[in-house]
Amino acid sequence: MTQPQPATLILLSDQFLGDSSMNKQDSQLDRSVPPSEKGMARLVSATVYSLAGLKAAIKHEEAFRLELIAFIVLTPIALWLGESDLEKVLLITSLVLVILVELVNSAIEAVVDRSGLEYNELSGRAKDIGSAAVFVSLLFVVFVWAMLLL
Repeated sequence: MTQPQPATLILLSDQFLGDSSMNKQDSQLDRSVPPSEKGMARLVSATVYSLAGLKAAIKHEEAFRLELIAFIVLTPIALWLGESDLEKVLLITSLVLVILVELVNSAIEAVVDRSGLEYNELSGRAKDIGSAAVFVSLLFVVFVWAMLLL
């Protein structure tokens, strides 16, 4: 197994974190090809792609930014208010769930928007269902926090 060279990793991270001079079309073509790396190189590539996804969500998704701020504010409060380790984990896990569902919802919206901007009933339904998933996760936060703290 050959390990990627450090320069290769820097170029790869620059390419997918938006600091490359490659044009958008070349970048999209490269990402559509399945990774040929194995082992540690594949793990590094997957990490780079994941960080690029987080960066894109922060840059392009206002709802994600708001939920991330709520997570940052509420996590210390959860650590302070939770009486046991289990309560603390449950409070924080409910917040993490919102972040995860919002990431999936944002991905669904991006794919739907890519397919066309004209109105389509199925596209609208997909976006509404993704939004409903985020709403349910927010209700779950309220439920968990109320059950544990009231």
